[in-house]
Amino acid sequence: MIEKDASVNVLGGTLAPCSTNPVTGFFRDGHCNTCAQDQGSHTVCAVMTAEFLAYSKYVGNDLSTPRPEFNFAGLKPGDHWCLCAARFLQAHDEGCAPKANLAATHQKALDIVPLRVLQEHALP
Repeated sequence: MIEKDASVNVLGGTLAPCSTNPVTGFFRDGHCNTCAQDQGSHTVCAVMTAEFLAYSKYVGNDLSTPRPEFNFAGLKPGDHWCLCAARFLQAHDEGCAPKANLAATHQKALDIVPLRVLQEHALP
């Protein structure tokens, strides 16, 4: 049985939902919950932009192309999605990180992304 880590956000509160349309998260529960088996640390709740989606595709993770075999419709600008923390940090370093919903970003993201970086990209 896979045990989820506590649902706590980077601000120390209860983890808010990220998206149920499209359904996101390692557990596909709409939250950026994580566990030891989540090797990618899908913990940053981010709002997709055309720039970020193009960047992600360029670096090898195409999030915009539909993949019906995985019941994945593809993401578009404005969609909220639980990103891998390392990809978010990489996008930040390259100047194209999307906005992040801190209330919906799991505290485990802080193992990879400094809080100041998340705050820099926080939704208003």
